[in-house]
Amino acid sequence: MGHLNLPASKRGGASTAGQWRILDAVTGLLFALVLAFFVLVFTSLGDSLAASGRRSLARASSAAVDPRQRGRVISVIEAGGRATVEACSAEEVDHMPCEDPRRNSQLSRDMNFYRERHCPPPEETPLCLIPPPDGYRIPVTWPESLHKIWHSNMPHNKIAERKGHQGWMKEEGEYFIFPGGGTMFPDGAVPYIEKLGQYIPLSGGVLRTALDMGCGVASFGGFLLKEDILTLSFAPRDSHKSQIQFALERGIPALVAMLGTRRLPFPAHSFDLVHCSRCLIPFTAYNATYFTEVDRLLRPGGYLVISGPPVQWAKQDKEWADLQAVARTLCYELIVVDGNTVIWRKPSGESCLPDQNEFGLDLCSEDEDPNVAWYFNLKSCVSRIPTLVGEYAVGSIPNWPDRLAIAPARVSPMKNGKDVFDADTRRWARRIMYYNNSLGLKLGTAAVRNIMDMNAFFGGFAAALSSAPVWVMNIVPARKPLTLNVIFDRGLIGIYHDWCEPFSTYPRTYDFLHVTSISSLIKDPKSGKNRFGFFDSIKMYLVDLMVEMDRMLRPEGKAVIRDSPEVIDKVGRVAHAIRWTVKVHDPERESNGGEKILVATKTFWTLPSSH
Repeated sequence: MGHLNLPASKRGGASTAGQWRILDAVTGLLFALVLAFFVLVFTSLGDSLAASGRRSLARASSAAVDPRQRGRVISVIEAGGRATVEACSAEEVDHMPCEDPRRNSQLSRDMNFYRERHCPPPEETPLCLIPPPDGYRIPVTWPESLHKIWHSNMPHNKIAERKGHQGWMKEEGEYFIFPGGGTMFPDGAVPYIEKLGQYIPLSGGVLRTALDMGCGVASFGGFLLKEDILTLSFAPRDSHKSQIQFALERGIPALVAMLGTRRLPFPAHSFDLVHCSRCLIPFTAYNATYFTEVDRLLRPGGYLVISGPPVQWAKQDKEWADLQAVARTLCYELIVVDGNTVIWRKPSGESCLPDQNEFGLDLCSEDEDPNVAWYFNLKSCVSRIPTLVGEYAVGSIPNWPDRLAIAPARVSPMKNGKDVFDADTRRWARRIMYYNNSLGLKLGTAAVRNIMDMNAFFGGFAAALSSAPVWVMNIVPARKPLTLNVIFDRGLIGIYHDWCEPFSTYPRTYDFLHVTSISSLIKDPKSGKNRFGFFDSIKMYLVDLMVEMDRMLRPEGKAVIRDSPEVIDKVGRVAHAIRWTVKVHDPERESNGGEKILVATKTFWTLPSSH
């Protein structure tokens, strides 16, 4: 210590001081390298940076991102020739354009804004076909897929390594095995669901639609299917790489989403049950904004289940007290607190909110439509329950499956809504029979499990398949009439989406895509003109839309497109460009619209071996 207090002349002078500075710099550099190593190896930042780096290198070297390719493809198609869309790099096998960590990591962390959808401008979106991973196989069929999938289809071991002790999944030979566990139910979803069944009417058709927030690999939703409860599970793209991809490969309804700064893309009062098992959503933060979003989505008389923190959780007493307080503020009935699980029931009547409350909550304005939810920013207010509440509250709405065929009260704003609903239901029953008997689509076979209806209207297509071992993601385009609430009222599921943007799912996650009037997805509903300003023609946008369809579709999966003969001709030329095989059929005899039906099969191609 005396040495440190000596004057410089007694401590070796400037030479020794310089040596100490060099030693300090070297020590600091070594510490920084060690810290960077731990960050990159043991945190999600490392995953994001590594993935971003691989994508950057791939895009730099791939001819498929040539911005001139789109123009070349269009010019050939317009001339009536055969164009070819090139393949993306092997590094793009799991690419989701609107959930790109490289792009999103530059955005604000406030309210998890950076983990929501953020789509690139269309001129920056590569026009190329996503290849399958090396060793990809046609997926295991349902219901066996609930319990195991091919490891080679998603060779991502991180969840198995981190969550194997909780029963999420494990690697076993050529498969990933799913024992059915979760963080809050490591012994399996079945006993956990049985415990919930002591307090909630899970059987008998009272409950039908459920939302699982922060779902992991969606075992809760998968095993709830035996009760005829259809659960839509969601989670963000995060450090547990590909959890939603695993869920969809298993044949369980799921999508990539994040509860951050915007409403979730669902109409108001849609879900009979909302579930959170260690979803880690701070429900009472920002003046209980996230709780009021759950309240918007939950049907009157529906149930909210939260398992895990902060429910009776060590060192989270304040958060637990706040959660109970906001539930009381909204007059939720406390059903039970069982260990770290709490169950509430939402009131069946009109909105209940005291004039004074500690969260400063008030009812949303009367002119705000609670069903609007496409890029709609969250607000700290409570959505109003319309006067029709008595007709669609849990306990008032017909039980499943009766509710499927009964026109719900929420068709009434549409002119002749009930008659339109009934006609649509009959029309799709005929069409599905025609698809199976005359077109040989066999939608009730094991080859098809995950289906998307890209222009669903009232969900008649999905309703006609209710007895088949399939589930249907019903998409209501965000710029069309908001009929998605009717779809939920009849016991089906879906989301809002604008097809000017990619969908929030991983590649190869649907067996079957269906779209009626594909041309209407790219036109302004009022002017009838192409509304996507970057593109010069409908044909150009058809290429981008169908490349996105190819991204979602599994190899050997099918797409069925109904439209006018002129549009089907254009669709057929694009289909050849993206390597689909195509057959065009006349519609069923009862059809009056002069349509044609294009049935396409995605070919199972692979990239040339690099060995």
